[in-house]
Amino acid sequence: MNHNHAGSSILRGVGSYAPARKLDNLELSQRVETSDEWITTRTGIKERRIAGDSESTSDLAVEASRRAIADAGLCVEDVDLVIVATITPDMAFPSTACLLQHKLGIPKVACFDLEAACSGFLYALDVADGMLSSGRYQCALVVGAEKLSTIMDWEDRTTCVLFGDGAGATVLAREGDGAEMLGFQCGADGSNPSLLQQPAGGSLLPASNETIESRGHYLKMNGREIFKSAVRVMERAAIELLERHGIDKNELSHVIPHQANARIVESLSQRLEIPMERFYCNLHKYGNTSAASIPLALDEAYKSSTFQKGELGLLVAFGAGLTWSAALVRF
Repeated sequence: MNHNHAGSSILRGVGSYAPARKLDNLELSQRVETSDEWITTRTGIKERRIAGDSESTSDLAVEASRRAIADAGLCVEDVDLVIVATITPDMAFPSTACLLQHKLGIPKVACFDLEAACSGFLYALDVADGMLSSGRYQCALVVGAEKLSTIMDWEDRTTCVLFGDGAGATVLAREGDGAEMLGFQCGADGSNPSLLQQPAGGSLLPASNETIESRGHYLKMNGREIFKSAVRVMERAAIELLERHGIDKNELSHVIPHQANARIVESLSQRLEIPMERFYCNLHKYGNTSAASIPLALDEAYKSSTFQKGELGLLVAFGAGLTWSAALVRF
């Protein structure tokens, strides 16, 4: 695992950050018509973190990134590529990655945001891995960060109970000690964007009195349809990736799925015939943090679990788009 073969990058460091404020189901049930029992049985979520008014997505990313760079045993001067996956950037432009670069004091290197919703972090890892393997970049900071509380419709009980704020970061390098990224599988089906979207605020429906009155700047979701699609596309991405690498699913010691809903994870476990004990879940504490979900879970899994050298792990996600992604890791 020390030095990589051609084309595989090394996961050298991980870090995460969650805002201090906890919003639990009891407090939510005083805002909207719901209950702790209703939320828990349908989603497995107990509480979520909410960033402060002055705490932006880039601020969350700063904390997670500092921890990941320290965990990698590197300093900001070592980073020559910054990719931030987010659907809640500080602003439409410039990119949150540019704001993060400045706040961290990273040199004037390539910085950009990537948007694939909840699949965004794994998409960003795939892109970073490809850019590193070109030989033009040596060390990438790849971040998933979200302040989803800013696009929640706090009058819609079907969605506002699901999401939270947070950030996770990884340092990917061409060489060094760490987990080896073995491969990726990303895909999308853009035929039905209304399943999960924020309709207003872009060039199609720019901000106006009408879009504000129609609550078009908030997240909208068809939960039932998303559930059915999510399990199917994650299963397919996982199986295709494993087959391409000639790996049997029983060889996987760890599965870190996108933390959207406990029922989705349980369904995926059944469909893949991989026991739930191998799945890492922390969604009861954070809810769905979109692009931050997998790096946040990866960091906590690393800190709390006994990852043995040489064990195989699968990271798998789905998101608005519809997008899906999977990554294979040798720890």
